[in-house]
Amino acid sequence: MLLLFLADRDAVCSVSPVGKKKKFNAVPFAYHQEIELEIATLTNLGSGLGRIPLAATPDVAPDSGGGWVVMVPFTLPGERVRARVFRNHRNFSEADLVEVLTPSPHRIAAPCPLFGRCGGCQYQHFTYPKQLEWKRRQVAELLQHLGGIEFPVAPVVPSPRDYGYRSKLTPHFNPARPPAAGAGGTTAAEMPIGFLRQGTRFDLIDVPQCIIATEAINARLTAVRQDIRARAAAGHFTRAATVLLREASGVVTTDYDAVITETIEREGPPLRLHFLARDFFQNNPFILPAFTAYVQAQAATSGARFLVDAYCGSGLFALAAAGGFERVAGIEISESSIRFARENAAANGITNAIFEAGDAARIFATLAAHAPAFAPAETAVMIDPPRKGCDAPFLEQLFAFGPRAVVYVSCDPATQMRDLRHFLAAGYRLEAVQPFDLFPQTRHLECVLTLRRESPA
Repeated sequence: MLLLFLADRDAVCSVSPVGKKKKFNAVPFAYHQEIELEIATLTNLGSGLGRIPLAATPDVAPDSGGGWVVMVPFTLPGERVRARVFRNHRNFSEADLVEVLTPSPHRIAAPCPLFGRCGGCQYQHFTYPKQLEWKRRQVAELLQHLGGIEFPVAPVVPSPRDYGYRSKLTPHFNPARPPAAGAGGTTAAEMPIGFLRQGTRFDLIDVPQCIIATEAINARLTAVRQDIRARAAAGHFTRAATVLLREASGVVTTDYDAVITETIEREGPPLRLHFLARDFFQNNPFILPAFTAYVQAQAATSGARFLVDAYCGSGLFALAAAGGFERVAGIEISESSIRFARENAAANGITNAIFEAGDAARIFATLAAHAPAFAPAETAVMIDPPRKGCDAPFLEQLFAFGPRAVVYVSCDPATQMRDLRHFLAAGYRLEAVQPFDLFPQTRHLECVLTLRRESPA
């Protein structure tokens, strides 16, 4: 039997960010009404989902699909649980876990004492092999529901480390905000330095150590927290702030403008990349060799002679793949990242890569000066857009260019599968779906789609 009642929910669920009471919608459940239900599946947000049969009323639509949906974080498929409702939406409710009545055989004790209160991890109570199985299943469901097709999804490639893998940590603190359950302010010694409390948008929970971060980051975190509290006591902070801890090649920095070096071990010589600590870079270096090798292989399998990396950053994918193509081009809106990409190419002895600063929405206009090297029928395009996915102008000019193949990398399979519909309508066929678990213990993952044009121009 497991008790996991989030006792501070009272302080956050019925009060708006400006402190005014919000009227609770009591349909179909009263506030804090306890209910029992069986968990049938997991959502792509990591919560358990179950259904409760309800009679149709003017305020409740008739059952369609087995009952009223209730989402309960930190539960697993097959479990029967008792939960406490804290919010009713138009067609589903949210509830906190109170008690696991019948546990899943795949439930384990979470190693972090903050699990269930810290909003950073969703799956520490779930065996790692089963995490991977459910992540694959969720990609398949998104592919069907948002992509509009059924297609076999390969097993998720696991991270070599399921703890101690994260090479970037950004704890937050707010000296001007009182603790969630308190009536007064905090002293510097009491000020939370950490991450959002589970189920809230503003309240922080103090996190002295984060077990999914690397050992070096956690060792540095202790000193960083002491420094923040000392400076807070001296009145150096008047508003909320975020501190950066980033490890690369065994060195941890807290300077946003520091130039750091990440080494990617692979067949042949290692790839060493320089970039600013604040720049975007994948935060699980242990899986990067397999991840980048797969992207290169999928682009090369198309038979393309040239590769274009449309969101190249400091050159990770473009430089990792350069050995498999006659010529590689990277486009990135950040001029500082392009400068690093060029320096990284030179430092690694890569002479067949060019990098241009420019908006990804005008990538092929930027490449016009290098034609005919990047003829569409001989070119594969690799894209790794922001979480929101590709915008319409980018897709329009990509389809107008008509590359031989596209390798689409995404940290949000939902927006990726939404975009997939446009690729299918534009004459591309889906050839492979490969998830990678860059974020063990969390609901997040990276997914790689390989698309081939039906009739290359």
